[in-house]
Order: sequence, then C-alpha cells, then structure tokens
Amino acid sequence: MQNGAETNDAKGRAVDDMSRFIEGMPKAELHLHIEGTLEPELKFALAERNGVSLPAKTVEAMRTAYDFHDLPSFLSVYYEGMSVLISEDDFFDLTYAYLVKAQSQNVRYAEMFFDPQAHTSRGVSFDTVIRGIHRAQDLGRVELGIETQLIMCFLRDMSAGSASEALAQSLPYREWIVGVGLDSDEKGNPPVKFIDVFAEARREGFRLTMHCDVDQDDSVDHIWQCLDDVGVERIDHGVNSLEDDRLVDELRTRGVALTVCPISNSYVTEGTKASAIKEMLDRGMKVTINSDDPAYFPGYVTENLIVAQREGGLTRDDLIRLSRNALEAAWISDDQRRPYLDELASYSTRF
Repeated sequence: MQNGAETNDAKGRAVDDMSRFIEGMPKAELHLHIEGTLEPELKFALAERNGVSLPAKTVEAMRTAYDFHDLPSFLSVYYEGMSVLISEDDFFDLTYAYLVKAQSQNVRYAEMFFDPQAHTSRGVSFDTVIRGIHRAQDLGRVELGIETQLIMCFLRDMSAGSASEALAQSLPYREWIVGVGLDSDEKGNPPVKFIDVFAEARREGFRLTMHCDVDQDDSVDHIWQCLDDVGVERIDHGVNSLEDDRLVDELRTRGVALTVCPISNSYVTEGTKASAIKEMLDRGMKVTINSDDPAYFPGYVTENLIVAQREGGLTRDDLIRLSRNALEAAWISDDQRRPYLDELASYSTRF
C-alpha cells in the first residue's frame, strides 16, 4: 500500500510539474477568433449596455447552453452571441479582455482572426469593428506588453462576391491587417470557391491562411486545394492531413504550419486529436497549439497545451517545439522573432 501511495503521489507531482512548466512557458497563438473570446459575463454586460435581449437569463444557463456536437451547432450559437457587439467600445472591450487573459498565460504574441462580414451584414460598419479592435491592440502593447496582429477571415458560407466586398472594405486599413483567412461552415464551401478573392488579397500584400476543419467532408482534398490551387502559407486545423502520406510529405517539405485546437476538437468531433498532434510532431510537421474560440470551448492556450500534453503524452521537448513552431510560423520579421525565440530557449534551459 505504501509503495502504491508513493507511486501515485509521484505521478501527481509529475503532472503538476508539467502543468507548471506549460503555465510558465512563453507562448505565441496563431488561431484565435476574437469574437470567440466573448465570455458570458461580458456578453451580459454588453447586452445591458446596448439593450439587447439574450435567450439565457444567467451566466450559468448560458454556459449550459454551450452544448455543441458538430461545427454547425456551434456556429449557430456563435453568431447569435455577436448580436451584443455594436459600438466601437464593444469591440475594444472584447479585445482588451482577451489580451488581459492572454498576458496572464504568458502569451507574448498573438494573431487574432476577426469576421467583418458577420458584423457588416447586421449593420455594424467595418470601421467600427476594426477601430475598436485596433485601439485595444495599441493599449495592450503599451500596458500589457503583448504584441498582436489581425487576420481578416471571410465567411465561407457566404458568397465569393461578399468576400470581395469585405476585401475592398479592408483596404483603407491595410496597415492594420496582416493577412486573410477563411472560416465558418465548410460543408459545400471548398477553398477553390474563393480562389479569385485570395489571389486579389495576395496582390494586395496580404498573407494567406485557410481553415480546413476537423473531420469534414473532403477534408484531405480541401487541404490539397489550399496548397496547390490557392497557395496558402498556413492551414488552420488540418488534422486530417495525416490520412494522406503524400500530403504529410508536402506539408513538411513546404514548411506549412498547422494551427490545431485540441479542446474545440473535442466539441465538434471525436476527441481532442492529441494523439494526432503527437504524430505530427514525430513526423516533423510544423504543428502548433491554439485555443480557437475559448469562451465557447472552455480553455485558453495554456489549457489546450495541458490537455494535449496529458492525452498525447507530450514531453517537455515536444512542448518547447510546439511553442517554437508557433513563433517560427508567425507573420513577423526575423528581428521581431529573435527575442521571443531567445526567451523560449532560455526558459527551456532553466528546466
């Protein structure tokens, strides 16, 4: 009995040590939807500010209603929640709340998605959205020491023409947006649907990424479309690439990063895919860990790393590599990247 107790205690300490290692590790996040950080408490506060009636009457009831079983069931609740975002101050408060949370988890750098079509389609101007977000970014840089950039996502269940309109609306704010992406319901909306608008975005100097969600119809073919037809630099999610050895080789050869989100995986498909993350690492793929929509899939980047570590059996070297992958895949200059990599190397050496 005594030996067993010692063994259990040792395992518990090992788990706690690994969690503390993850908590203290400097991090970068590349797959974070700013609208997906709208916590219930803030949603109620903004609803009261703007006179918006919400279906749930309490924070607890709202969290209970976050019972998703696939991507469409999540999206219906996700877009409903955006109704409270109306003024520039709303978008400021939303963004700054995320930055405070990210800074508390030792996130040094983040690239944040935003969905302008989801707001302009309900009468909120592009200018209102981006000015609120940008103001929070500026304050977060000064007060919190966290650097961020914006990626504008097109909604793939809307038309390519609508995406082109959003791209045109973004051009006066070109210096505030580093890249474009593609999100929302993938079913019947392949990457090639948007090939022309992504080509135009490239000509305007935007970096390119696209969602290829987990376990969707034609997932592998969609990833190939992203690579060969659209020419993206990153793939958001992309776990199903493991089903095609030739695709794995192509992603590895090109150095295309994949931004995987374990906790959200467990809500919209079977499990966190932590074992797939471990396999990606072992096969030399540039996989990263991110939080996706942490107010709806409860867990920010630290919690996602802890889940991936526990379920995938990741080592400390694996965790450092995940963080290094994110920094190497970030859309920043080498001069900007170097201090982050140096800090990560120093942190690794101390352990």
